[in-house]
Amino acid sequence: MCTVTFIPLKDTIIITSNRDEKYSRKQALSPQQYDHNGGTIIYPKDADAGGSWIAMNEDGNAAVLLNGAFVKHVATPPYKKSRGQVLLELIQTDRPVRSFIRTDLLNIEPFTLVIMDSRCLYECRWDGNTKHCKQLPVYRPHIWSSATLYTQEIVKKREQWFAKWLNNNPTPTQEDVIRFHLFGGENDKQNDLLMNREGLVRTVSITSIALTKDRGSMTYFDLKDYSLHQQELAFYSPFAIQ
Repeated sequence: MCTVTFIPLKDTIIITSNRDEKYSRKQALSPQQYDHNGGTIIYPKDADAGGSWIAMNEDGNAAVLLNGAFVKHVATPPYKKSRGQVLLELIQTDRPVRSFIRTDLLNIEPFTLVIMDSRCLYECRWDGNTKHCKQLPVYRPHIWSSATLYTQEIVKKREQWFAKWLNNNPTPTQEDVIRFHLFGGENDKQNDLLMNREGLVRTVSITSIALTKDRGSMTYFDLKDYSLHQQELAFYSPFAIQ
């Protein structure tokens, strides 16, 4: 839930997430199709809280979660529900961004959501007191790093790695993007995209969504047992990638 990239190509949008978590947490369940509110959603499931950090629905919308908003916060549990449960509640609606704006988030831990909603890209943050939501250019690549794990200096450095990699890979495949999420960095285990902090907190999985005009696919690489899983979903209302 801690490193996310968004890459628009000619006929595909690729959204990829590295989940950095306490290694002691239960192994997540690989992506499956679930029925929520009468619609189909694909997501990997957190085995502890039952939520998720990345999901897509049959309307062609997708959302990915990062812990924290703008700066590292002090956790004050217990919270009303997990952030992963909030993500699932939003992505099961036909307009996830509108639902974010309307949802009561009091007593929810701060988070950032990157949302693809009706062909538009949004960055939605909850800082524990106030919601912040802005639309981003869908034609431009973006990278996010969790505020709870990475300083602003490291965030800027990661943006530079991403820009350099894009300059060398202007039309990457999904496999190229996953490779960047595996090997991007400067051989610094603390802060590389594939991170490992004394084995306590580390990258436990990489999930990549590819959205085309009429369908989406999710590729899930579980780094706990090195298994690869894939799911595909035809969109109920095909949309045009712009």
